[in-house]
Amino acid sequence: MQGYYQLGDRFEGRRVVTIGGGSGTFSMLSHLKKYPFNITAIVTMSDSGGSSRMLMDEFHRQLPLGDLRQSLVALARHGALWREVFMHRFERDDEGTQEQAKGGVSGHSLGNLIIKGLQDINGGNLLLAIEDTQELLGTAGNVVPVTLDPTTLCADLEDGSTICSETVIDTRGKKNLTDLSPIHRLRLMPENVAGCPQAIRAIRRADTIIIGPGDLYTSLLPNLLVPDIAKAIRESEAEKVYACNLMTKHGETDGYKASDFVNEIHRYLGARVDRVIVNTGTFSPDLRAKYLEERSEPVSVDHNRLSKLVPNITTEQLNFEGDTLARHDPERLVRAIFQGPDLHE
Repeated sequence: MQGYYQLGDRFEGRRVVTIGGGSGTFSMLSHLKKYPFNITAIVTMSDSGGSSRMLMDEFHRQLPLGDLRQSLVALARHGALWREVFMHRFERDDEGTQEQAKGGVSGHSLGNLIIKGLQDINGGNLLLAIEDTQELLGTAGNVVPVTLDPTTLCADLEDGSTICSETVIDTRGKKNLTDLSPIHRLRLMPENVAGCPQAIRAIRRADTIIIGPGDLYTSLLPNLLVPDIAKAIRESEAEKVYACNLMTKHGETDGYKASDFVNEIHRYLGARVDRVIVNTGTFSPDLRAKYLEERSEPVSVDHNRLSKLVPNITTEQLNFEGDTLARHDPERLVRAIFQGPDLHE
């Protein structure tokens, strides 16, 4: 396709598996699809807010659809209109009431409703609904849920208390800027959920497995809490690459250095990754001040400790320059992951 990057033959058909969820995965998948990879996106199923929450409340044993939808849209090739359709969200009319909105489409993502409709058409089979969505969007790869079992994400804190639901864990730092008890242990309820067979198969056949980028405790680790998935990654012969966060997050990774992020990945994976990608780019004083107000700061790269944990470390400027947000530049990230002289226009 015009405007797409060209790679040498050694990248043609490379089986790339991404593991994550949220905006970090969306951004990377949107760029990965420009290359001739064989892509499978394994997506966390712990989302518990927004449109996903409303559908889960209304339909018994309904799995969250938000992260699946985002990954499907990221891989879409059928033009901007389809992407806009799937990303459209119905907003409540200012003159409407809570009672009128209840049970309606207010707050729902149109894409979630379409996927739910396709699931109903397919007799409740989510995997078939995803296949149909991939056909509608002409995706440049496959999207697979990490598990087909309903789960709740819980975090046991160091003060002995427990908080449950992905949304509560994800947002507690935004709602409370005071000191918060660190996360001691992350777990799923129930704990021994089965990994999706298609996800396990993709991991076993992968050439490269990319964990991240994304929020450590709500986008990445929930996937590794599925025993079958962690086992498949450990046993896979693929290169296992972890893309480390750019910023810490209050309530989750306060004071974390790069080695702390890697330690947590290793702890829940039960093995080490082969390579970690860390950012050496700098941020403007204004951007740093903005994030400091939220008690977030750039992740420090502690090379000495990191080198004892991971055999290969790739250090690159990975952030956008002059941006108003601290986020990965997906082009720089993909180049850093595959480190090939062919990765240029």
